[in-house]
Amino acid sequence: MDKLLTTVLEAHGGLQNWGNVTSITAQMSLGGVFWAARGWPDIYSKQTVTLDPHREHIVFSPFTAPDRMSVLDVAPERVAIATRDGRIIEERFNPRGSFPLPFLDGSTPWDAIQVAYFTSAAVWNYLTAPFVFTLPGVEAREIAAWREGAQTWRRLAVTFPKTIANHNADQVFYYDDAFMQRRMDYSPDVTGNPLVAHYAYDHKTFDGFVFRHGGVCSCMTPRGSQSKHSHLSRSTCPM
Repeated sequence: MDKLLTTVLEAHGGLQNWGNVTSITAQMSLGGVFWAARGWPDIYSKQTVTLDPHREHIVFSPFTAPDRMSVLDVAPERVAIATRDGRIIEERFNPRGSFPLPFLDGSTPWDAIQVAYFTSAAVWNYLTAPFVFTLPGVEAREIAAWREGAQTWRRLAVTFPKTIANHNADQVFYYDDAFMQRRMDYSPDVTGNPLVAHYAYDHKTFDGFVFRHGGVCSCMTPRGSQSKHSHLSRSTCPM
């Protein structure tokens, strides 16, 4: 295992301890112009999120109605909208293949299944990082450090297999001197692959594990510097 990854895992609570976790539940609200442009301005207000930390299974509730929830599973990829008692209202296999392209940030609409897929895949990966980097098929290696203002952040280049639903396959994660994640770079396939830098400005510890608590996104130029026009990436970022 990469030495930087080993240290990061320990700083976030330890891989052995993570193996004992059976479920994660979080309360969150997501919003912004991105969701309004998709046709769902208040879809993620006051959500309860429940996920399996070891396989990509995540539930958002309520979703589209007080008595409904969205469920993402993989192998194969499937999103379902169901009632709380388990009755399927709508479902779709291979939801990733249903997104409309080209994507226009200000006007491309998504249906409920597409909204659920995009957010569920993103949030599952956010809440399981960095431990998700140890799953079968994931490759993580340290690359050259990055200078951010007066700080130097070490970086992991991570490649995700197709078996993990995510923004895109190749991403970069940045860590400060305390080995906390300060930034991640990605380019979401379903929004036309804009280059996004997602900064983390707060971390909180729950039951011995460290989670990112908030973040801001910026659009990136091809050279990796921040663009002055950050509307696309700022709205692409679901949390």
